[in-house]
Amino acid sequence: MARRGGGCCPPMDLMRSEAMQLVQVIIPTESAHITVSYLGDLGLLQLKDLNADKSPFQRTYAAQIKRCGEMARKLRFFKEQMSKAGISTPSAQLTEIPLDFDDLERKHGELEAELAEVNANNEKLQRTYNELLEYSTVLQKAGVFFYLAQRSAAAQQREMEANQSGESSLESPLLEQEILTDASKQVKLGSLSGLVPKEKAMAFERILFRSTRGNIFLRQESVDEPVTDPVSGEKVAKNAFVIFYSGDRAKAKILKICDAFNANRYPFPEDVSKQLHTVQEVSAKLSELKATIDMGLAHRDNILKSIASEFENWNRLANKEKSIYHTLNMLSVDVTKKCLVGEGWSPVFAATQIQDTLQRATLDSKSQVGSIFQVLDTKESPPTYFQTNKFTSAFQEIVDAYGVAKYQEANPGVFTIVTFPFLFAVMFGDWGHGICLLVATLYLIIREKKLASQKLGDIMEMMFGGRYVIMMMSLFSIYTGLVYNEFFSVPFELFGKSAYACRDPSCVDAATEGLLKVRRTYPFGVDPVWHGSRSELPFLNSLKMKMSILLGVAQMNLGIVISYFNAKFFRNSVNVWYQFVPQLIFLNSLFGYLSVLIIIKWCTGAKADLYHTMIYMFLSPTDELGENQLFPGQKTVQLVLLLLALVAVPWMLIPKPFFLKMEHERRHEGHQYAMLQSAYESVVADLGDHEDSNHHEEFEFSEVFVHQLIHTIEFVLGAVSNTASYLRLWALSLAHSELSSVFYDKVLLLTWGYNNIFIRIIGIAIFIAATVGVLLVMETLSAFLHALRLHWVEFQNKFYEGDGYKFAPFSFALIGDEED
Repeated sequence: MARRGGGCCPPMDLMRSEAMQLVQVIIPTESAHITVSYLGDLGLLQLKDLNADKSPFQRTYAAQIKRCGEMARKLRFFKEQMSKAGISTPSAQLTEIPLDFDDLERKHGELEAELAEVNANNEKLQRTYNELLEYSTVLQKAGVFFYLAQRSAAAQQREMEANQSGESSLESPLLEQEILTDASKQVKLGSLSGLVPKEKAMAFERILFRSTRGNIFLRQESVDEPVTDPVSGEKVAKNAFVIFYSGDRAKAKILKICDAFNANRYPFPEDVSKQLHTVQEVSAKLSELKATIDMGLAHRDNILKSIASEFENWNRLANKEKSIYHTLNMLSVDVTKKCLVGEGWSPVFAATQIQDTLQRATLDSKSQVGSIFQVLDTKESPPTYFQTNKFTSAFQEIVDAYGVAKYQEANPGVFTIVTFPFLFAVMFGDWGHGICLLVATLYLIIREKKLASQKLGDIMEMMFGGRYVIMMMSLFSIYTGLVYNEFFSVPFELFGKSAYACRDPSCVDAATEGLLKVRRTYPFGVDPVWHGSRSELPFLNSLKMKMSILLGVAQMNLGIVISYFNAKFFRNSVNVWYQFVPQLIFLNSLFGYLSVLIIIKWCTGAKADLYHTMIYMFLSPTDELGENQLFPGQKTVQLVLLLLALVAVPWMLIPKPFFLKMEHERRHEGHQYAMLQSAYESVVADLGDHEDSNHHEEFEFSEVFVHQLIHTIEFVLGAVSNTASYLRLWALSLAHSELSSVFYDKVLLLTWGYNNIFIRIIGIAIFIAATVGVLLVMETLSAFLHALRLHWVEFQNKFYEGDGYKFAPFSFALIGDEED
């Protein structure tokens, strides 16, 4: 299947994956970096790891990867600092200015050191500023304490002087005279002031009282606004306190308790003049520090803005360099250590582009020796590569989620583009709901360029990625909605008048017996007269159930036919005659025949019971059909089809294992004769290959037979269960129609019958919410999942192996997507 691509891009072909080849590239060491860089820009070569037995530290370019990791750490540091400062990176286009990695590494080191120094200085200044703010608060609160205490003391002094006559009252101290006269017995009190967290204030007071046995005087007052803690830098609600104590032991205990409760202490001068001087000094220092901090922050912001303007380029270069050295570590070093040897997969059409890229890299690196490109022979299974665009990629992802196609087997993605949205629409048929989905999808498609550059949420990201799938689903839903003649469950006479009319005015709610056919058959879809009649449910049930069987049998036959093309492509005649043919006969002898009976019954208008016909085809094949006969000779046809179905089972089961055994023995003998007739050089060259093939081709007949038995049983039972599984198309279509009808009749029409405007508005709101939440979200998801199951299980298991692996080329574009 090798094809030659014309021009830069090969023709689109989704049916079979691109023809691949195993290639070897030999690159001189001096041009290795630029060569791998150019190959990453091209993105059409998947290199194999030839150093898988080595640890990351034993590889050639481990030191360079370590440097890239260090640069990535610095970039993360810059990004964190920009995030803290509220500076965002501009969303401008990435410039292609060449950047030298060594110069950039040195520049990053200088910027990191400068930022670290600025941050350290700013932290010190901010801590000092916060301490001064707390000190200012303490001076204010403690000043009030001392002012009130001095005023109280002065009042007491004046009162005592007024009472010097010696007359004592009951309220006078007992030892007043002694205290006044004996100055040596007066005690000198010390004081401590500061701030304590408000949540710890009660415990702080309690511990102080207990530890000093009440020999202190404590005064607390809450600060009006939270203050910034100098240590943690967080806003904390605090209380200002002043403690009066006596003795050094009490002071030591108080200091320890303050440390334990994170209470910051500040000195408070007792002299009023010193207090005023201290307040002025603290205010001046606060002003100076504020100006200094603002200048430091402005300098830091200037540095970060200069970094932000180049951050995307630097980040891109760091990721690019790291990926280049990771790729270089996958190459093996030549014995002379002058060349690097790499092996990998590339599409056949890309051979010329890769060779041109290698030649350009040699010229740009000014290497004396060019790179060598050669194709290798191999028996390995190549990777699977489908070239997709923004329309087909989502459909291909649906298939790949089940399993990546084996190399060049038929790709279900081609058929999924049509069958997936169509089966969804069969379950979701309502052209009103389809228009709502289409409008939402067109919004995503029209704004796709803008939305693609934004970070969306998980659910929105999935919807945006599958926007073209949803668009196809909505278009098919409009089509099936027109077929069902449902617009939010309301029928319309879009394609002409109804073919039926009432026999008399009393048959408005009658069954079809009360209707007369007065015109030609309704030209497209379901006649609107069926909606709302008593016969609506039986008629639509019968229609949708039979339609589901027809669609299911058609899609399963398509899967079996694709298995034929797979067998012809891989030249596997055993699968053609002993898998495709009996499977086609078995499926169509039973369910293909049922589909033909359905079409005949529709065309002739017969009243035959198809359930009875199919059941007694097995139970009593020789009995007369009677009124269930649809065409002459039906009994003979049924006997022949039943016999063919019975013959198809052993036809699938028995011959294939024996033919596989004969083929293995013939191939094995051919290998032996080839070995005897080969020359010595051929034996030496192919010895490993022959040993590997003989080792992998150990044939166990019993194992193959059991596998074939399982496959046969699975197909026979699956033909029944898969056909029944397609009845979900009928069930979900009926559920969607009935839910839509309930919301319209029991919510919208019921509330519209009231003359109250508020009830009508509430009814409309409930109808819209139910339609969007249940029918446009939950029912969409339900129909999507059921369509997914029908494709993965009922359709793809007829032909799709899905045991391949994706082509994952070394590409800078893919690395950028992964980083995002």
